[in-house]
Amino acid sequence: MTKTEGRLLIALAAVLIQLTLAGTGVAEVVDRIVAVVNNDIITLSELQNMAKTIEAQSGVKPTGPDQKKMQREMLEALIDRKLAKAEAKRRGIMLADKEVDEALARFKQRSNIPDDETFAKALSQAGLSLKEFKQQLADQMIQERLLVMVVGAKVSVSDVEVRRLYDQRFKKGGTQVHLVTIRMPFPVGATLAQKEATKEKAEAILNAVKRGESFAEAAGKFSLTPSDVGFVSQSDLDPRLADYLDQLKTKEVAPVATMEGIQLIQMLGRRSGEARPFEAVAPEIRRMLHQQEMEKHFTEWAKTLREKAHVKIML
Repeated sequence: MTKTEGRLLIALAAVLIQLTLAGTGVAEVVDRIVAVVNNDIITLSELQNMAKTIEAQSGVKPTGPDQKKMQREMLEALIDRKLAKAEAKRRGIMLADKEVDEALARFKQRSNIPDDETFAKALSQAGLSLKEFKQQLADQMIQERLLVMVVGAKVSVSDVEVRRLYDQRFKKGGTQVHLVTIRMPFPVGATLAQKEATKEKAEAILNAVKRGESFAEAAGKFSLTPSDVGFVSQSDLDPRLADYLDQLKTKEVAPVATMEGIQLIQMLGRRSGEARPFEAVAPEIRRMLHQQEMEKHFTEWAKTLREKAHVKIML
């Protein structure tokens, strides 16, 4: 799997291992245009699909001012993607259907997806159709090719930078948390009453655990089965989710609610992870730093495209 596939498909991978805390329902909305980019448009549904991906990756859903801020940041990113896609076409950057299919197959293999049915279920949980998923993958692959063409030769990473990041983030093993989860999505197009029923069911499970019942026993009353995720490194989680988990005591169960559903998490324990030797992790660190530098240069270059474009935001 390429770096692009790993970075851009992490949300679906998170769904498959049940680490995400986003629900599975699809909100009922009326689609509309939220931005015009030259002769192209960005719709509300496109913006919402990006939101689902981010929520799946981070495990939390921003609310209030944070939600509005993230929505605007996502729209800006979509505008840059539209401009980059048009520039890639102008430069003759092409992508065959076979390449997308091969990238998809590599992702499914490395994610240990046993069959198409499991993959379809994971897509549904992420709120995406197969067509939407493949289009996102294709767009990102094209953008990375453009990125390499435009700024690839300008970026270099020194050994000093690699060593510095290793000392900061990888030299110590860090904390790992053992999680058990239950996903409780709202039905598609759920009514207010259906959402309340799901919340009441979650509350009943929480209260039962507080009274001394096991997580499995409490969930079993509603035909739900907890999923044991195993030990996960907190450094691999979104910082906000990691902070939330830090507040949980051993065997405590806590809810995470979004507009799409509820997920219950039980903290079974913590342990110190083993530190990886520098020689083993250095190539990974170098790739990560190289990618960050490329994206930084690409962002600056993308500003020149924005200056020449006609962009109208209607959000």
